[in-house]
Amino acid sequence: MKYYIIAGEASGDLHGSNLIKELKKLDSTADVRCWGGDKMEAAGGKIVKHYRDLAFMGFTEVLMNLRTIFKNLAFCKEDILQYKPDTLILIDYPGFNLRIAKWAKEQGLKVIYYISPQVWAWKEGRVKMMKECIDKMLVILPFEKDYFKNKWNWDVEYVGHPLVEVVNRQQSIVNSQKLSDRSIIALLPGSRKQEILKKLPVMLEVSRSFPDYQFIVAKAPGLEGSFYDDLLKNYSNVSYVADQTYNLLSQSKAALVTSGTATLETALFGVPEVVCYKGSYISYQIGKRLVKIKYISLVNLIMNKLVVKELIQDEMTVENLKQELQELLMNETRKAELQKEYTNLKQILSEGGNASSKAAQSIVHFLGSPST
Repeated sequence: MKYYIIAGEASGDLHGSNLIKELKKLDSTADVRCWGGDKMEAAGGKIVKHYRDLAFMGFTEVLMNLRTIFKNLAFCKEDILQYKPDTLILIDYPGFNLRIAKWAKEQGLKVIYYISPQVWAWKEGRVKMMKECIDKMLVILPFEKDYFKNKWNWDVEYVGHPLVEVVNRQQSIVNSQKLSDRSIIALLPGSRKQEILKKLPVMLEVSRSFPDYQFIVAKAPGLEGSFYDDLLKNYSNVSYVADQTYNLLSQSKAALVTSGTATLETALFGVPEVVCYKGSYISYQIGKRLVKIKYISLVNLIMNKLVVKELIQDEMTVENLKQELQELLMNETRKAELQKEYTNLKQILSEGGNASSKAAQSIVHFLGSPST
């Protein structure tokens, strides 16, 4: 069968690559054309557009690049029509993918969405359109199945979270590259310059109060080393690593982590963490009014309670971070309780087994058994 897959970010490239591998196990005739990155290409997909050319984040950046975005949409539609796939598989990336989904449905294509847009947090009104144009929705957060069913009368399928298998695979690898002789505190300040400049300076100041620890920043893909050199130059016990986030987490005693997928990755590695968020005053005030969620970290959202501490906006101060980090490093009862919660989290996300395999099986079954 012919599969056309669209992923517009690094995480989508990762999960898309594992999905492609599983599809090829089930369908020996699988031909995959995709928008993604190096991992999807290595898995056997033919890359049409790299996600590096698609990542426009924030209101201002999107407005400045509207012409490019519309050109990409037009090119994508034309490429899909020429390829004539048996199905279109969309991975997250809702700003682009939902427009393609609506168009594809009008063309009579079978539309499968893997990793739902987080409509339960904001832009909930999109669900009506999604329900009309998506033939099969595969979700990766356990509460999403009930959300879509109870609120929208839409039967979606929960396949588990693909990060579980990724982290399990990484933990099974014996990595000989030791990052420091001292105990490590990981700093995960985000992937974009604007957010890093808001959060990393606060995180760095905390390092002065823990001179016996080595603080290591996970460098974001695509950002130059000189950007971090300038920020870190006045801190004697801080360094950074590139393309080694999982190796860093596997060796860390604790972590200061910005909100997003990184909070979940840190928990799956069993690393005690403090979740940090700080944006511009205007962006925060707008976001606070638009986003309708109790917590900002995926760990707390999935568990539906405060498992990891969240320091948001004005609460993200050097003093508060120092206090929370000290607690995570020294309070044995707190550490034991946290590990118990992490174990429960992993069990919830592992329901049904390997998420990528389960997703591929669901897709192949939905399309009809291929010739193998």
